[in-house]
Amino acid sequence: MIRLLLFLVLVLTFACNDEEVTAEAPMNEQQDPYFPPNSTENWETTSIDLLNWNEDRMEDLYKFLENNGTRAFLILKDGRIAVEKYWGKNIANTAPFGRESKWYWASAGKTLTAFLVGLSQEQGFLNIEDRTSAHLGVGWTSLPPEKEDLIRVRHQLTMTTGLDFGVDDLHCTDPECLQFKANAGSRWFYHNAPYTLLERVVSNATGISYNEFTNRHLEEQIGMSGNWVESGFNNVYWSKARDAARFGLLILNEGKWKENRIMSDLDYFQSMVQSSQDLNAAYGYLWWLNGESPVIMPGSPRALQTTLAPDGPVDLFAAMGKNGQFIDIVPSQHLVVIRMGEAPEDSLVPVLFHNEIWKKLSNILN
Repeated sequence: MIRLLLFLVLVLTFACNDEEVTAEAPMNEQQDPYFPPNSTENWETTSIDLLNWNEDRMEDLYKFLENNGTRAFLILKDGRIAVEKYWGKNIANTAPFGRESKWYWASAGKTLTAFLVGLSQEQGFLNIEDRTSAHLGVGWTSLPPEKEDLIRVRHQLTMTTGLDFGVDDLHCTDPECLQFKANAGSRWFYHNAPYTLLERVVSNATGISYNEFTNRHLEEQIGMSGNWVESGFNNVYWSKARDAARFGLLILNEGKWKENRIMSDLDYFQSMVQSSQDLNAAYGYLWWLNGESPVIMPGSPRALQTTLAPDGPVDLFAAMGKNGQFIDIVPSQHLVVIRMGEAPEDSLVPVLFHNEIWKKLSNILN
């Protein structure tokens, strides 16, 4: 009899290790945060029914997402997967898109860079108040020396370098493309090239490649498996949807993963996800912030008296990229929402589509 009981215990133990587990406790209130194992894809799940969400309206959301080119859509509640859906084909158009398929983050990857800059500062490799030229060398722009010296790493994080956004290619990082428009800190514009150069700042400061720094200080710590891929002037992060969910979960828990604090500099973390300047209140350190006004949208120099996602939670902040790559964090509801896919609209960052998703989600979650 004792042997039989021991056998049953072992069977149940291995079953729990090999399959994802559904949480049994009602999840409409916050539970202790859950973190998936780093070494496997096992991930605890919960259900819409247990969460008391409006299941009748889910099909409308799914149809909307599928009809707008979505490849992956995930919702985490307290770290557990509540929704995980995939549609369409992989990037090579050779197989159905699924859990193991990789997709590009586009500008949503800017938030990874913001986090990595913070880690670089925490480890003493740089300070965001450093002149950018201290890490890229004098003459990294075509500005006069006294104007170039005004640009700090912080200005790259906040889109306030003052570099001219009227050039032909906003992605070009060559000095001849980086021309004077205004003093650093006096203008806000969604200019990709100064952001891209942050990767070189980190690599030069740390003495290792950007992929190696990302892997050593972030991916290995939380079980991510993506990589940066050069594309013209840009360096684009690619990963599975669950990797994006892991990063979102790390951010939801303010830089902590299980008992391991990945980012200890909480002052930097809080500055990263709050208004970073007065010109565009809806922008932190490369993170988009809801509930803040005015907002300057990508591609425009004008401030609008609105918020990023009027139908979304006020405390939502987001990683947002071209063609609708979203990592949304909602601290008040303990949620992480991931969307990857094709372009639903022709814009640098499809903010209207993003708000439409939240218009539908608000009728489901409440």
